[in-house]
Amino acid sequence: MIQKYEPIWRSLRMHQTPQWFRDAKFGIYTHWGIYSVPAAGPNVSWYPHNMYREGTPQYDYHVRNFGHPSKFGYKDFIPMFTADKFDPDQWAELFKKAGARFAGPVAEHHDGFPMWDTAYGDWNAAKMGPRRDVVGELERAIRAQDMKFMVAMHHAENWWFYPHWIKEFDTADSRYAGLYGELHNLDLSVNAGGTSHEDEWAAQDKPSKAFLDRWRSRLVEVVDKYTPDYIWFDFGLKFIQEQYKQDFLAYYYNKEQAWGREVVVSYKWDNLPPGTAVVDIELGKMADQTYYEWITDTTVDDGSAWGYMKGTPYKSVTELVQYLVDNVSKNGYMLLNVGPKPNGELPEEAVAILEGIGAWLNVNGEAIYDTVPWHQYGEGPTQMKAEGAFSDTQEKIKYTGEDFRFTVKDAVLYAISLGWPAKHFTIKSLKDVYPGQIQSVRIVGSEQELAWQLTDEGLAIERPDDRPCEHAFAFKITQNTGL
Repeated sequence: MIQKYEPIWRSLRMHQTPQWFRDAKFGIYTHWGIYSVPAAGPNVSWYPHNMYREGTPQYDYHVRNFGHPSKFGYKDFIPMFTADKFDPDQWAELFKKAGARFAGPVAEHHDGFPMWDTAYGDWNAAKMGPRRDVVGELERAIRAQDMKFMVAMHHAENWWFYPHWIKEFDTADSRYAGLYGELHNLDLSVNAGGTSHEDEWAAQDKPSKAFLDRWRSRLVEVVDKYTPDYIWFDFGLKFIQEQYKQDFLAYYYNKEQAWGREVVVSYKWDNLPPGTAVVDIELGKMADQTYYEWITDTTVDDGSAWGYMKGTPYKSVTELVQYLVDNVSKNGYMLLNVGPKPNGELPEEAVAILEGIGAWLNVNGEAIYDTVPWHQYGEGPTQMKAEGAFSDTQEKIKYTGEDFRFTVKDAVLYAISLGWPAKHFTIKSLKDVYPGQIQSVRIVGSEQELAWQLTDEGLAIERPDDRPCEHAFAFKITQNTGL
């Protein structure tokens, strides 16, 4: 078979974002692994990194609850990661009910513990802990719900995640290199507790050829065994030598011919050249509409946990619905994280949030799925002061009934109010509409035609008294197409 894509950036830029991804808008993934056992923040998935760094909250938590890391290492949590209540079909049914069009697991986090039955090492969920092929079971269950299947890959970060130079820790024991990575920087003089992570990483050697080969081999294995529709990369991709990235992208993109379906990749920051994949903005949005596609990875918790954490505060359904609407209006999408408990149960708070989002999409999905952005994202008095990665941590936005976001499908413009608007309101962005262009106005969830009038200030609408849903309200403006 002739390979369509060559492992060079010029060729890889020819790859187009699949239409299914453009139409899907919303997906769900899970941060679930050994780190779910201690379940202590901030940022649960970074527990294995910070538990070895004196002076961090997770180091202090570890010493208090499990002993000094020289006596109880990260590997010692594995028998506690039982997954005895893990039900992939239940997860997939919930994700479908939530309105997700694609879903899947973090297949391997920074910790170096693959959640599938890999041939490249014995430290994995199929041979230890749960003793189950989590990726494989979720792939089957998610596809059975007619969703696209994704995997998130963080394993590039494993190179610098553990301190191999502190002799008293198990991370410096070559017997455990299958989990903690090959030993390197054994003479590193950086103080593990008194220096920033960035300083520590910068002081380390670049990944070895053996590490890079394993990075690629595990990716190819996941592709060949589970045929994912979407591969999501974390920021560690920047540590991977350029030719390895080109080789893998060409390998994956060329699978489209063999599989007969389109695939997509996303990345963070500047880890790939523009146009070769979709950029991901962690915990952040864009303040204005963009001419490129993007996706946000955010989480049901307050943004700090990234995994199951005891006592963590959760976002509201309203906040996440508004998040999705705002992203879609600006040419973006949303990937929402859920952190299961170590036994495989999904937290009640997370279940309630997903059911709430699903209830809203069950009414308003026509204004989200299969839509495209309008020529402007929206209007209203509430403006974002920060944008881009981690902007969510800088401000919490409170939208009003005067804040609208626009999407388009065929001859319909959806004006989605991010709050319940006044009885009589005007959409100012429609002041230049031609007379006779509008055929009807309804609120999605009701067949009642609403009274409306074109004025010099815009489209004046009289809303109904009854709300068809909660959180946000889509007004369906149908246009005459014969003009």
